[in-house]
Amino acid sequence: MPHALVWFKRDLRTVDHAPLLAAAASGRPVLPVYVIEPSLWQQDDASARQWAVFRESLLELRDALATLGAPLQVLHGDVVEAFGALHCAFGLVEVHAHEETGNAWTFARDRRVGAWLRETGIPFFEHPNGSTVRRLRRRDGWARHWEGHNGEAPLPAPVALAPARPSNAASADAAGPVFADLRCDALPEARDLGLPDDPCPGRQPGGRASALRLLGSFVDGRGATYSRGMSSPISAPKVCSRLSVHFATGTLSIREAVAASRAAQWAGRGTPARALQSFESRLHWQGHFMQKLESEPAIEFRNTHRGFDGLREGDFDDEAFEAWRTGTTGWPFVDACLRMLAATGWINFRMRAMLVAVASYHLWLHWRETGLHLARQFTDYEPGIHWPQVQMQSGVTGINIPRIYNPVKQGLDQDPEGTFVRRWVPELAAVPAPWIHLPWQLPPAQLAKHGVVLGRDYPKPIRDHEQAAREAKARLTAWWRDHPGMRELARGVLLKHGSRMKQTRPRLEGRKKESPAPHEATQGSLFD
Repeated sequence: MPHALVWFKRDLRTVDHAPLLAAAASGRPVLPVYVIEPSLWQQDDASARQWAVFRESLLELRDALATLGAPLQVLHGDVVEAFGALHCAFGLVEVHAHEETGNAWTFARDRRVGAWLRETGIPFFEHPNGSTVRRLRRRDGWARHWEGHNGEAPLPAPVALAPARPSNAASADAAGPVFADLRCDALPEARDLGLPDDPCPGRQPGGRASALRLLGSFVDGRGATYSRGMSSPISAPKVCSRLSVHFATGTLSIREAVAASRAAQWAGRGTPARALQSFESRLHWQGHFMQKLESEPAIEFRNTHRGFDGLREGDFDDEAFEAWRTGTTGWPFVDACLRMLAATGWINFRMRAMLVAVASYHLWLHWRETGLHLARQFTDYEPGIHWPQVQMQSGVTGINIPRIYNPVKQGLDQDPEGTFVRRWVPELAAVPAPWIHLPWQLPPAQLAKHGVVLGRDYPKPIRDHEQAAREAKARLTAWWRDHPGMRELARGVLLKHGSRMKQTRPRLEGRKKESPAPHEATQGSLFD
């Protein structure tokens, strides 16, 4: 009997899964499939810590589907070759999958799969994934679309699935060697995929069970101080939802999170409504940024505002990049954030924004290379959020006022007692606050009493952060002034990607206070 294939990608769940439900409703045997694609995991934005999360999620998905009656088929290799073998063995009459807003490699892969299915005569049903709209012409009314999708009740899991069976002995035998070679009974480890060792001892676990525990605890009270606690790397790990890794792997849908948040607000207990509404606004921004990459995939590689082409491309300081990458800039709070990220795969959004800004302004590094490093570090890496955000924090969108964070002030504001720095930069553990945030200002003899010699125990600051910020602001202002047509190009970006909230005239001048552009003031916390 012909089968309905469900292709899982970044949607590793059975609940609120339109492709799975549609396949089940077809009345045909269902063939759930995940293909481990070696080429995907060799991309510059992939890492072992990300695969570890996917692997755990796949193990849980395999059990969930087996309970429904149709175990997950995991294959290892090229997806078109895998589908060809499955077609020979089982006979495919239709393929269901979610649309994916991924990196350039997955865009090309999906087009190749679609072309093969058309040539083979197999209908390919691509279901919208969340609020993202493919081939969107205008942003007007997009917020209503978001609500129309995410305000609905999540789809239930199928009650049962008809198990897949080979179409006939002859077809199974014909596909046997290929199918057997591709089949992956034991999920590989990261090293089997050629991924470099990537220690991440504090990594969040993957899988739907973890997602549901986090969602439940967040709406039941853990998020009570979400609004005021999300900014500090000390409080954020506890009060933030910590669901971003599950949104990225699809073990939980945005619609499920919205439903849980609104149910808790109606019940009037647990996390206060105001905190949950703040959380929901971040879910809106998640969809907003996903739509940006969906509408313009080139954002992954080139400036959103093309007038900034050439601003940093030919001026990359490898030594500065290495210091930033390894958390040895000599700016304690920055180094602490980079080290926490390396050890846990997560850090709160404000600190992510600061890390990008420091790299882009104080060190004048191009966003693509620093963005790739951060992508590999994040266990919750989501291309649709990551690349537009990296560009926004680097000041090359043309519609966001640049935020040149003061790395010392951030430390004094978010970690006044130096608790966070002491944990992640133990070289400075004996230095008292506030000097732990600016040890270079202590006389060497006094610093030595605390067991620290700069340049030996801890690096000297790579640059004078205040002078570097002034120079960056001057360079941006001069670029904006000296290149004709900048405002016109900015208006085009705003028309295509603007949030349609309260908007201000695009400009590049900085502000003394570290505040975002009014029309995109809440975009930052979507990682939280």
